[in-house]
Amino acid sequence: MGKDFFHFEILNKQSVGEQEIEMVERKGKGHPDTLIDGACESVSRNLCKLYLADYGRILHHNVDKGLLVGGRSNPRFGGGEILEPIYVMVAGRATSFVEVDGRIEQIPVGSVALEAIKEHFKRTLRFLDVERHLIVDYRIRQGSSDLRSLVSRSLPLSNDTSVGVGFAPLTPTERLVLETEHYLNSDRLKKELPEVGEDVKVMALRKGKDIDLTIAAAMVSGLVPDKDHYISVVEEVKKRVEDLASKLVENDVKVSVNSADDYEKGIFYLTVTGTSAESGDDGNTGRGNRVNGLITPMREYSIEAAAGKNPINHTGKLFNVLSQMIADDIYKEVKGIKEVYVRMLSKIGSPITIPQMLSVAVIPDGRNVGNMEYEIEAISEDRLSRIGEISEKIVNGEISLY
Repeated sequence: MGKDFFHFEILNKQSVGEQEIEMVERKGKGHPDTLIDGACESVSRNLCKLYLADYGRILHHNVDKGLLVGGRSNPRFGGGEILEPIYVMVAGRATSFVEVDGRIEQIPVGSVALEAIKEHFKRTLRFLDVERHLIVDYRIRQGSSDLRSLVSRSLPLSNDTSVGVGFAPLTPTERLVLETEHYLNSDRLKKELPEVGEDVKVMALRKGKDIDLTIAAAMVSGLVPDKDHYISVVEEVKKRVEDLASKLVENDVKVSVNSADDYEKGIFYLTVTGTSAESGDDGNTGRGNRVNGLITPMREYSIEAAAGKNPINHTGKLFNVLSQMIADDIYKEVKGIKEVYVRMLSKIGSPITIPQMLSVAVIPDGRNVGNMEYEIEAISEDRLSRIGEISEKIVNGEISLY
């Protein structure tokens, strides 16, 4: 690369997997924070498709400010009802009119946003009726002329001064958390245990070689006729996760499911629709999982909300995705690395292929680092030169952002 913005360093510290304590979290697809991330990203993707179809290119937009206000419900064994619907608002900026042949042409940003939000909730939650259980709203306005101009160049200029961070590999604990939620929200499990809702949260604490896995899984009240059935489903979830853990990690894993339950007092994690969003739990865009699908307080990571940002020149989205791709490539292709971190910083108004800084830090496995820096530089240069490929994959839903 030979560029002033490339930086390489060796970290002289323990890798996360070697440290005594490790904490990892994942909020499942039905968690309020994940739901609102998905709503914002769905609005962005549908706007992208409209812009491409009507104008041949993606116009300026950033719809990354979302709020989910929890509703109120009355779940009970064998049934229940929604008393107050969930309220969802997506806010931001989007090109809502353009000049074509000397006349102003309006773009139906509002209707696109509302339909995208409904589609997302319909896809995600099996037992939520979007017409009865959901109120959708938007506050999306035309963006400023200076920011609109940055996306219209043949080589887009950075929409923001923002940070993206990626790391590799996942530790066994991190992989366990990710795979546990994926399994509990898999099509297979929903067929075999349909009582398990989509709001699944997984938290892991590793102390030395022992892992405590705490799972909160919303149960669908209409499919749970009584207390005994509820307990049997909870025990089955526990058993299945223990079995999964035995295949994924060598650690001793203790699994707890719905720890807040108190059977003697009649307290059960029951929901009508499979999400805690129906009964008072709220959500904000960017409060949940990072681009790699996890919340990892023991790691370096960016707090940027990737969901909803435009995929053309908003580096708060692109650099987080790209950093993760570079980190994965480096770990796979360069020998002698225990752990790698990629940190990217953009500068507003600069070409997206020229960051302020692309810093790669590695924890070596003890071998001679040799030409490691030059290999890493080449990998980083290759990925950065192909940053435009990321946009199409994001629009097509090929890249997960949360």
